[in-house]
Amino acid sequence: MNGPVDHIPVLRDTVVEMLVREEDGIYLDGTIGLGGHAAAILDCAGPGSRLLGVDLDPSCVATARRRVAAFGERAVVLQGDYTALPALARERHLVPVDGIVLDLGISSWLIESSGRGFSFQKDEPLDMRFDPTQGQRAEDILNLESERHLTRILREYGEEPLAARLARAIVSRRKRSPLRSTMDLRTLVTEIAPRSRVNKTLARVFQSIRIAVNNELGKLRDALPKLVDILRPSGRLAVISFHSLEDRVTKTTFRRLSGECVCPPRLPVCGCHPVRRLRLVTGAVRPDKDEVSANPRARSAVLRVVARMPEANGAGEQTLGGTR
Repeated sequence: MNGPVDHIPVLRDTVVEMLVREEDGIYLDGTIGLGGHAAAILDCAGPGSRLLGVDLDPSCVATARRRVAAFGERAVVLQGDYTALPALARERHLVPVDGIVLDLGISSWLIESSGRGFSFQKDEPLDMRFDPTQGQRAEDILNLESERHLTRILREYGEEPLAARLARAIVSRRKRSPLRSTMDLRTLVTEIAPRSRVNKTLARVFQSIRIAVNNELGKLRDALPKLVDILRPSGRLAVISFHSLEDRVTKTTFRRLSGECVCPPRLPVCGCHPVRRLRLVTGAVRPDKDEVSANPRARSAVLRVVARMPEANGAGEQTLGGTR
């Protein structure tokens, strides 16, 4: 891929302002994409700063490496999942960490040029994997999962009112012939959704299948506390979400790690037993009108930033505190 190395990522300047607090700090980018946030962080941080970035997509990794090549050995870019960042950082003696950024938005390149079926506007194979070498494809889920499971995926990950009806139609259709392409899925959805809601329904269906393929919410839920573990006291974690489901996971996790009870109101006694390990740096930050005008896909972005409490003593800090 010849990615656009001049691409400006969402909320770039705000992320840099929030994260870069130490002149020669250590930073992690768990979703490096085309390298925009990483390059901006290294530009702002001192000459002794270092950054480790990962991405699941090999083409994004190649582009990000070109983007940060000017920083030499200060920047390392690997193919990998942000759930593996703590282990990768420890292997390279890059803990504790001063700042971590997760930009959870799907890369524009994946939608427009990957050929993996992320967009319902093109006729492409139903793949939807961020890492094209690992895991189930969208085609596998649509053609093999039970009607009940498909209903749950569409309802929970797409918040789709027609989830049960769509799941029933998918199962009925695949008995005649498997769904192989985005146009197969688009045609099925178009036949069921009201004309006034076709595009919204298509967006929800494609989002829900993509989330299921990549286990996006499960990975986020699992990774956030582990990333907090490797922050140094007062180190910061910034997360950019692009839909309500991932923002809800981020917000709930940050609340719990900030010492708030996140149990359902109906429970008479707290069962989550929160321990305060974080403090809130900023609530929901959204792009301004100028940024949205220049990049309409930024309109749904929400940035949340937290800092590790100085008195917090997680496993990562106890084992590795003081290591640079």
